[in-house]
Amino acid sequence: MSGVWVFKNGVVRLVENPGNNQGGGGRAGGPGGIRRRKVLVHVPTNEVICSYDMLERKLGELGWERYGAGDPSLLQFHKRTSVHLISLPRDFSRLGTVHMYDIVVKSRNVFEVRDA
Repeated sequence: MSGVWVFKNGVVRLVENPGNNQGGGGRAGGPGGIRRRKVLVHVPTNEVICSYDMLERKLGELGWERYGAGDPSLLQFHKRTSVHLISLPRDFSRLGTVHMYDIVVKSRNVFEVRDA
């Protein structure tokens, strides 16, 4: 994960490669305005998380448990030793960068987000 966290108007966002003005990156974040796809990586094994089964195994090793969500469109995990809750779309293909960073922040040094 490279970039700078920017706080503006009460919102925090990650600006990737803030000094890189080459290639016409524009607002979309990649060369020529094309967004790069991101992947969630389990750092200790260097594995790309490609399914919820795989993610649930890795989170389970860290003490996270599936939480009975009231919303059928969500998959949630909680840790008994913390107040944190990870909420994810039930469809893995809808897992976005914001969801990935939520996992990274709530399980420090175990996961990271990388360009695919």
